[in-house]
Amino acid sequence: MRLRTRMPKSARVAAIALALAGAGLSTAVPASAAPAPESSVSYVKYEGSSEEAKANRAFFEAVIRSVAEKRAANPQAAAVTVVYDASRAPTFAGQIARSTSIWNGAVANVKLQSGSASSADFSYREGNDPRGSYASTNGHGSGYIFLDYAQNQQYDSTRVTAHETGHVLGLPDHYSGPCSELMSGGGPGTSCTNANPNAAERARVDQLWANGFAEALDKALGKAR
Repeated sequence: MRLRTRMPKSARVAAIALALAGAGLSTAVPASAAPAPESSVSYVKYEGSSEEAKANRAFFEAVIRSVAEKRAANPQAAAVTVVYDASRAPTFAGQIARSTSIWNGAVANVKLQSGSASSADFSYREGNDPRGSYASTNGHGSGYIFLDYAQNQQYDSTRVTAHETGHVLGLPDHYSGPCSELMSGGGPGTSCTNANPNAAERARVDQLWANGFAEALDKALGKAR
């Protein structure tokens, strides 16, 4: 779920200050860390890309491989469980808990469970990024969901978090969809607060984790033999 932003007023002021300094003039600039995003920041419509779609798919595949390899090492495990670490996104602890609870109540073939960094299949992180919130992977079985401060002020934060978590479970963006579709992201606008996947999205996740996980597990078990 990415977006582009117009430069906030605070950023424009900083740019003017730098320009004045370069011209030999002085201006008073508060000695503080990066300012909090302003509520007046305006966003254009979300725009997907083929690169982002590939990254989201790679993230899902990396997570499913990680889970399969751990399952192969412990074949007695009763359920397919994806472990996440939320310690690096303390500001969004509530939204993460609600989002994972929403998904756990919506699908049957995979469950999300909080754990430590050492045992996690993916993690949540927070910060400022002009690209907004997104899912990322290094292609080696680990990845993270980045939650952007400004975006989560403009859009319903639980919807943003649940949407990005949907990428972990294998769903692509579909910005042209209605508000009732979780993976439509910011397409319906800032007034959309729905954080629940619809019936088609729930069915797709269950299908992906039934078939995709079985294939990944077969490969993992083959390596273990």
